[in-house]
Amino acid sequence: MYDFDVLVLGSGPGGQKAAIAAAKLDRRVAIVERRHMIGGVCINTGTIPSKTLREAVLYLTGLSQREMYGQSYRVKDDITVGDLGARTQHVIGREIEVIRSQLARNRVKLLQGTGRFVDPHTLAVNDEHGHSTLVSAEKIILAAGTRPARPDSVDFDDTTIIDSDGILNIDKIPASMVVVGAGVIGIEYASMFAALGTKVTVVERRDRMLDFCDLEIVEALKYHLRDLSVSFRFRESVASVERHGRTAVAVLASGKRIAADAVMYSAGRQGAADQLGLDKAGLEADKRGRITVDEHFQTEVPHIYAVGDIIGFPALASTSMEQGRLAAHHACDEPVRGMQLLQPIGIYTIPEISFVGRTEDDLTDSNIPFEVGISRYRELARGQIIGDSYGMLKIIVSPEDRSILGVHVFGTGATELVHIGQTVMGCGGTVDYLVDAVFNYPTLAESYKVAALDAMNKMRSVSRLTA
Repeated sequence: MYDFDVLVLGSGPGGQKAAIAAAKLDRRVAIVERRHMIGGVCINTGTIPSKTLREAVLYLTGLSQREMYGQSYRVKDDITVGDLGARTQHVIGREIEVIRSQLARNRVKLLQGTGRFVDPHTLAVNDEHGHSTLVSAEKIILAAGTRPARPDSVDFDDTTIIDSDGILNIDKIPASMVVVGAGVIGIEYASMFAALGTKVTVVERRDRMLDFCDLEIVEALKYHLRDLSVSFRFRESVASVERHGRTAVAVLASGKRIAADAVMYSAGRQGAADQLGLDKAGLEADKRGRITVDEHFQTEVPHIYAVGDIIGFPALASTSMEQGRLAAHHACDEPVRGMQLLQPIGIYTIPEISFVGRTEDDLTDSNIPFEVGISRYRELARGQIIGDSYGMLKIIVSPEDRSILGVHVFGTGATELVHIGQTVMGCGGTVDYLVDAVFNYPTLAESYKVAALDAMNKMRSVSRLTA
């Protein structure tokens, strides 16, 4: 007899949803998590703190209002780390309360500590006082998450040379910063600190940033970051970092030297699988600490599942939640539909980027014909009202069956707006639906109709000439 029907390791988005889903199916469920990490990386050091920090930056700097009230407009002149942290800690505290309440309401037992396999069905849960408790379960779901990858050649001190976790604990806003890596996390933080007035230099070994995004959208973001005095060093890599008291010098492989108050590494994430004793369960992870699963999120050991960042791409809180729910249903032999292929991507830079579906480059490489419709916020009444003259929405349409192949948004509310396109695409709708639909006025959602009409007019012109 096992202690629990389902044991979940990790209380982040994937683990939390897996535990609650299994509990809803009347299973005896427990979740293992450290006392100070309820909600996982997402709530404590990742998604929620960074997005709350972004909101605080936008509000306190008055950045989004400057088009109306002038470039010198600020809500607060001397913004401190304390100002930013107050909002962040408030939101984290409230989110942890919500999670605890949800787990308790669904009768999910919270085992505080770190879990490590003893055998395929048993884990030793070690608490912060060094006490160990053996817990067994029929099914086990691993949602242990990741931590920032730290290159061995870099001497991190969590003050001057930091990673994306350490940046939340800095004691002052740096006057200058080098961000190593132009991936999602690096660019998000680069834009936030640039908005605060920090002189930011981004170093990226590839020849462009966010290469999975639409090129036109990325170029628009790059333009606005440069307007915030961000410098880019593409096709460059950091060979070493020299510490000089409370400042540092980043030495590039090309020989360039960049002085900064802080150097932040954004070198990807490392899975936490190396801390789980996987060999005792008959499992192993790759060199980045990730575990391989099948379409049901089962590992090579059928009763052990893995979800979230620990299984790799796309490693988003949104997809992790759905993976956790699906894994729990499969583990409980409950019929469920599979993961939808159409998933939105949201990047919380300043300004935001979000998209769903395919890009122009992808379609061109696949020799698939398409037409593009564009709407610019400056042409919308709502864009003028909120002072966003740079935002844009692009829809990519198939001229053959008028289906929507992709939606790409840049600007205010991008991560919210994209869901309209996602829904139309998911339901098999065409550009005709957007042309005929009535949207509230004035709204940013109206940009869908404008972009749809733009694409329709282009397709009509081609049809007329070739008829």
